[in-house]
Amino acid sequence: MPRRARIDAPGALHHIICRGIERKRIFRDNKDRNSFVDRLGGVLTQTETTCYAWALIPNHFHLLLKTGSTPISNVMRRLLTGHAIYFNRRYKRHGHLFQNRYKSILCQEDTYLLELVRYIHLNPCRAKLIRNFGRLKYYRYSGHSALMGEVVNTWQDTEYVLGHFGKLLSSCRKKYCLFVEDGISEGHREDLAGGGLIRSVGGWKVLTAMRNMDIRQSSDERILGDGEFVDAALKQAEESIARRDRYRLCGFGVNELLQEVAELFGLKGSDILTPSKQPQRVAARSLFCFWAVRELGEKVTAIAKKLGLTQPAISRAVQRGKGLAEKNNYRFPEGKV
Repeated sequence: MPRRARIDAPGALHHIICRGIERKRIFRDNKDRNSFVDRLGGVLTQTETTCYAWALIPNHFHLLLKTGSTPISNVMRRLLTGHAIYFNRRYKRHGHLFQNRYKSILCQEDTYLLELVRYIHLNPCRAKLIRNFGRLKYYRYSGHSALMGEVVNTWQDTEYVLGHFGKLLSSCRKKYCLFVEDGISEGHREDLAGGGLIRSVGGWKVLTAMRNMDIRQSSDERILGDGEFVDAALKQAEESIARRDRYRLCGFGVNELLQEVAELFGLKGSDILTPSKQPQRVAARSLFCFWAVRELGEKVTAIAKKLGLTQPAISRAVQRGKGLAEKNNYRFPEGKV
């Protein structure tokens, strides 16, 4: 059965779970963990991706991310590829490090943000990596320690999470800590990390109550949210796919886009393809990258190869292009299709 496409869009909240192949360790010691955290911080900063929660377990990790100007798939590709190369070199091993594709769950923020922060940050407790809950704030490989003020992660948005508990920082931390501790008794929650209808509607209790009242809701294994949220997310995803299919059917691809962007800036297509620090060419190249990735659905790797640049350079160009489009009100040339 073919894999279903991931659902993503700027501002989308994702609970990401990634496991080692055959559930083997992907972090053997603190050097591995430190390397991963450094890489995570760098990738999130460069791609302007927001992180609300995270936790490292020896054979897997959890992230709670909000899509910025770079698709989550590109963010994860850089993160996983970098760690796999590091890990294989250090331990002189070959082959895959991670199990299949990582799991990415699109989440309804208003309803599930705090529940997911708590669930993710309690993972070290459930995995018995620490003696008791009191030690969790000192566990460096979880976002809980940053929220409690024990460490500083400039790439983790602690202010937004704590802001849900009040205004005074010390009071917010106490309330947040009590909130997390209250979740210990819940154990593993299938609705937050499992699949299907159970996850979509918020767990067995909610699902049972809805069935008793003869209420039917839309569901999707890739989504955590109520029926209305699921419908809206699927509609947006379907519209995006349909738009990209229309472009392809009309023969409008990267080469046609290249010419449109070149004309917009009074350049030739070859000017965009040729490396240059001339401001106008950099701007044109950035807008081209943004539209190619966001509108045409091209992979960063493919655009990097076409322009002779690295993947990180393309990711940065996409961010610049997004800013240019918004500032100058540039619109994708749909009228040409």
